[in-house]
Amino acid sequence: MAQTSSLLARFATERVASSPAPSRLEQDVVALFEQLRNPLLRYLRSLRIPPADGEEIVQETFLLLFRHLRAGKPRDNLQAWLFGVSHNLALKYYSRAGRENVESPGLSDRPDFAPNPAERLEMLELQQNLLVVVDALPAQDQRCLALRAEGLRYRDISRILGISLGSVANSLSRSLARLAHRAGEGKV
Repeated sequence: MAQTSSLLARFATERVASSPAPSRLEQDVVALFEQLRNPLLRYLRSLRIPPADGEEIVQETFLLLFRHLRAGKPRDNLQAWLFGVSHNLALKYYSRAGRENVESPGLSDRPDFAPNPAERLEMLELQQNLLVVVDALPAQDQRCLALRAEGLRYRDISRILGISLGSVANSLSRSLARLAHRAGEGKV
């Protein structure tokens, strides 16, 4: 995979010159990269980070993980650590560029997997209805929902976003209720 070899090349610049082969640490980080690259990219996309910039943020996230682990720092819950670092790098991306909002993707940019035309139309209408709800959610609720969709626990979401556990629970409860309401009625 091109992204994996790119990551290894970045590690090589960090590696001691006397050790030309990838270390066990590098192999562990690459394995995590292969496992979590796509979920991190999906999360960054939900934050409206363009794909090319998302790739850069993910690469930087794993380089920071490599440095973190090489320094002997804790290995506890690396998935949450990676999402937290990616989230912070995304915030820096916006502040560095002076951007508050990147143009959000249109509803037609989202994939449609329904097998026949009638099901496709029904699924597209439901998808549009749900995206309207998600897009209308406050930014914090959108972030909580995106992190939960990637399988992170409430506690991890709380740490990543810097909000209380109760705020995460309330945010997700509100968001899911709105989505369920919209899905059940087909409208707001």
